Amino acid sequence: MKIIRLQTPSGPQFGIVEGETVYRAEGGYATGFQRGEAVGELDSLTLLSPCQPTKIVALGRNYAAHAAEHGSQVPQQPLVFLKPPSAVIGPGEAIAYPPQSQQVEHEAELAVVIGRRARRVTASQAWGYILGYTCANDVTARDLQRSDGQWSRAKGFDTFAPLGPWIVTDLDPTHLTVVCRVDGQQKQRGSTADMVFKIPQLVEFITAAMTLEPGDVILTGTPEGVSPIQPGDEVEVEIAGIGVLRNTVVAMAG
Repeated sequence: MKIIRLQTPSGPQFGIVEGETVYRAEGGYATGFQRGEAVGELDSLTLLSPCQPTKIVALGRNYAAHAAEHGSQVPQQPLVFLKPPSAVIGPGEAIAYPPQSQQVEHEAELAVVIGRRARRVTASQAWGYILGYTCANDVTARDLQRSDGQWSRAKGFDTFAPLGPWIVTDLDPTHLTVVCRVDGQQKQRGSTADMVFKIPQLVEFITAAMTLEPGDVILTGTPEGVSPIQPGDEVEVEIAGIGVLRNTVVAMAG
């Protein structure tokens, strides 16, 4: 199943995509999503971020090659940080390049979307708490990340968490190709098989510290090849079995 959020005259609503047709999604996280009446063709609708997380828990250095390209060691346990919900944008929305930074970079990632309230979940239980998966771009002001000594500002600017285009529920996430292109040129290519800490380990580690709510997101880390982006660029994150998340880059308005 592909679950989207779309803009309607009455406000955001969940939908289900089948082929090129979008249907109203009945139910929700607690009861499950079921197909309702047709609402239109996919290319005629405005898609939003497919979920509205209360928190985005992201992983640093979860691919050994990415850690190496920054001269860093792979951590002994998952290295987690938070991105604010205010950073979330959907497919087709613009990434705003902030004037405080001179080096903003893309980070293509598989995003895990939580479907049930999760607290102190063991790795063996983890799959039962996951709704599905989507594409993410952990946009980062690299120069601020280095100068600040911690990552909140560098990772937390408005628009620095593109998600989409939809949540795929029936997907094995263990061997998926993750690609990033900037203006059509491939910059990153990796596989989720290369994650240092796998998804069940991440769910266990994170929920031992904090409760994850339905719609919350885990960003699982990025493969090697991150590079700068500039206003005017189009950034694509493509993950096998999910699709393509596209966002343009613009200068942040004053």
